Amino acid sequence: MNLKTMAIILFIALYALMITLPKRRVWVAFGAACLSLVLGILPVGRVLHVINWNVLMMISGTMIVVDYFIESKMPNRIADVLLDKSKNVKWVTILMSLFAGIISAFIDNVATVLMVAPVALAICKQLKISPVAMILAIAVSSNLQGAATLVGDTTSIMLGGYADMNFIEFFWMNGRPGIFFAVELGALATIPVLMFLFRKDTQPVKAGARTEVKGVMPTVMLCLVVILLIIASFLPWGIVLPDGADITNGVICITLAVLTILLDGLTKRDWSGAKRSISALDWETLLLLASLFCVIAGLTEVGVIEDMAGWITKAGGNNLFLLYTVVVWGSVLISAFVDNIPYVATMLPVLQSVTSMMGIPPYLLYFGLLSGATLGGNLTPIGASANIAAVGLLRKQGEEVSFGQFMRIGVPLTLTAVMAGYIYLWVVWR
Repeated sequence: MNLKTMAIILFIALYALMITLPKRRVWVAFGAACLSLVLGILPVGRVLHVINWNVLMMISGTMIVVDYFIESKMPNRIADVLLDKSKNVKWVTILMSLFAGIISAFIDNVATVLMVAPVALAICKQLKISPVAMILAIAVSSNLQGAATLVGDTTSIMLGGYADMNFIEFFWMNGRPGIFFAVELGALATIPVLMFLFRKDTQPVKAGARTEVKGVMPTVMLCLVVILLIIASFLPWGIVLPDGADITNGVICITLAVLTILLDGLTKRDWSGAKRSISALDWETLLLLASLFCVIAGLTEVGVIEDMAGWITKAGGNNLFLLYTVVVWGSVLISAFVDNIPYVATMLPVLQSVTSMMGIPPYLLYFGLLSGATLGGNLTPIGASANIAAVGLLRKQGEEVSFGQFMRIGVPLTLTAVMAGYIYLWVVWR
């Protein structure tokens, strides 16, 4: 049995076990990563290079700042305001989802989830309802908006660099409206879906006495995370590891986390907050992500991802509409199970070559690829890092999320958003 076959079998077994053993998901993924190394699918020397340290650092740093943010009671205060402005639970959920979507158009989706989720948790605690549906809606909405701007997602940055696109060209390019409007149209199309999904949550909401906030320093630091992540996305340089991996965003989050700990400890002359925030880190989520990075990298190493790209372009043939359709929906399906970063990196030169042979501009297929690959991760709870972070937060609240629970929200929202963008891009860019 060759390495490629073993990698495919291991990958299928991984997903089957994660679906059937949701409470053992972390250890299943860790075991699969170890097997990938033992079988030689992923060379041991590649482990440190294939793990996305930028994402892990962002999650760790943001979690620490968010812990102080929660402790300050600011999420509870924001929850009070939102409850005053909303008619019922349904509209609270919709507003939280849209709020997360707007933020995620400009900063990483994982950071968005970690920032917005505490407010949702505070709201659900006040209303004495399960936070599962609201947190999952926030995670899915965060992923929906990732492709809207050059800075919204790693795949957007990759497309911008490969196609030499600047920030403005995501809004307007070559005399046509850009992919931003495809994403926003998709986001708007999900509002009726959200209204339907949460149609039974009509219980009225009302905030009690306004929560007293214990200091604004954590809120300031969290705002700084957002501001600096946006600024960093425009800089022509960054902090890059020897293997070429950019860890600028991760360094920003870790640095602000350390500053938050120091400011709190030195001001209060009490370091109990540091112990609390570090112990509150979701180590299981970090291990799950690191393990999945290794398993997916194994698929890339043995050529499975490249084969998938080849199947898509071969299925499309020389018919532009068919090719575009296969690229969009094939990307949705593939990105539901594998990391969209190596997939997009593989597909971009393939699509450039195909469109060059056809004698047409590549942008329709580029935008279709970005749309499908970015949104496809919402089909499963482990299809995107933001989803994994959200499920991890819920697990810490004592809530286990099954594949079925996640897909009841993720699938209809994803298919609606992709369909809206799919039609828009064909009409505008064909």
